Amino acid sequence: MSNGQWYPPEWPERIRALAAGEITAVVPRRAATVMLLRDDPGGPAVHMLRRRTSMAFAAGAYAYPGGGVDPRDDDRLVRWAGPGLDVWARRLGVDPASAQAIVCAAVRETYEEAGVLLAGETAQSVVGDTTGADWEADRAALVDRELSFADFLDRRGLVLRSDLLGAWARWITPEFEPRRYDTWFFVAALPAGQRTRNASTEADRTVWISPAAATGAYDRGELLMMPPTVSTLRQLQPYGTAAEALTGADGRDLTPVLARARLEGGELVLSWPGHDEFTKRVGEGPR
Repeated sequence: MSNGQWYPPEWPERIRALAAGEITAVVPRRAATVMLLRDDPGGPAVHMLRRRTSMAFAAGAYAYPGGGVDPRDDDRLVRWAGPGLDVWARRLGVDPASAQAIVCAAVRETYEEAGVLLAGETAQSVVGDTTGADWEADRAALVDRELSFADFLDRRGLVLRSDLLGAWARWITPEFEPRRYDTWFFVAALPAGQRTRNASTEADRTVWISPAAATGAYDRGELLMMPPTVSTLRQLQPYGTAAEALTGADGRDLTPVLARARLEGGELVLSWPGHDEFTKRVGEGPR
């Protein structure tokens, strides 16, 4: 492998099985992930976690905090600040209820996996220290789905600060994957007074790293990553501050990126439209 692109060995067989009608594509689950940025002396750094090698999906790969949508966030009244749901619906390309659930997932998963909460007592404030036994109890209840995000905000007297998020990209897991996600990528700046920690049971390491350093390590085969992670890291590199990146999110193209597979001269060719660097040619091998 010339770089650190994550590539499951079972993909060729699954691609053939899907083409032959032997398996059916799974409906992707809605998900959200957040590129959390802070300003370091050399420029913005992004918070990343390494998925445990025991994980069934993308084991050992570096990624951002994120996860699936909680369906309870579709139809519950969520304490909200920032652009309205109609604005977010147009931006994300979904209905208002789905927009609420996706943004809630972005904020909730960042809190669950990194201990950072994009919420405040007012539409102009952000919570400070989120450590302590009472905060941890609520975070654990969110992880276990014993507590909905709407109820968490009500309990704390907080409003979700949707204006602290910028929608960046949208990628959909290939049709031949058994675990599929329709994932919206967001960017956000680390709030003053808060700090990240590895609060995820799915990660064995977390780092703050510049986008350039991360992609350089990927290019050398030192860091394992999935195509969406590499692509978004490369897109972050031109920005000199976290605030600039957040501003740059406005108007970004959120057309979903979905991998395609075709048979060409005895090889399986896997490609992501608009992202030629990830194209893979794989010999068919035994049937």
